[in-house]
Amino acid sequence: MASEGAHSILGRIIGAARLDAHIFEEVEADKSATRQALLVVALVALSTGIASAGTGGVGGIVAGIIVAIAGWAIWAWVVYLIGTKILPAHETHADWGQLARTLGFAQSPGILRVLGAVPVAGDIIFLVVSLWMFVAMVIAVRQALDYTSTARAIGVVLLGFIPYAILLFITPGI
Repeated sequence: MASEGAHSILGRIIGAARLDAHIFEEVEADKSATRQALLVVALVALSTGIASAGTGGVGGIVAGIIVAIAGWAIWAWVVYLIGTKILPAHETHADWGQLARTLGFAQSPGILRVLGAVPVAGDIIFLVVSLWMFVAMVIAVRQALDYTSTARAIGVVLLGFIPYAILLFITPGI
């Protein structure tokens, strides 16, 4: 496993997008990576906003970044509670920061959502990138919560997604 802080933010973004479990372990252990994870979340929100700029303009992009950051923090908290209190494994030892960092970096493939603006192919690109992000989030949860079961990590991600989806639903146009 890579040592703590061994990769640059770009290296971590690429590693997370490549679904490298070691990168998720690295950011889980590196408390200084929380700001980097926040930056990843903001970049993904910006990319998503650029791809859909016609629907909300600059105000929509700014609001989207704010909602994405709030959603990330809430989702990390919900996943932390589900993963450590409701569905923990015997080996599970995690705190909110570990989940926030790994879930933030799991959004790395979302930077490619900017390609969602491509005519005709944009919707397909957006879907593929969203599924890629889901897989990255499952790996992030599995690593942060020290699960040996990928099925358990999938369950936690799906349950944790419910409040995030509600947030997106109550903030239309973002």
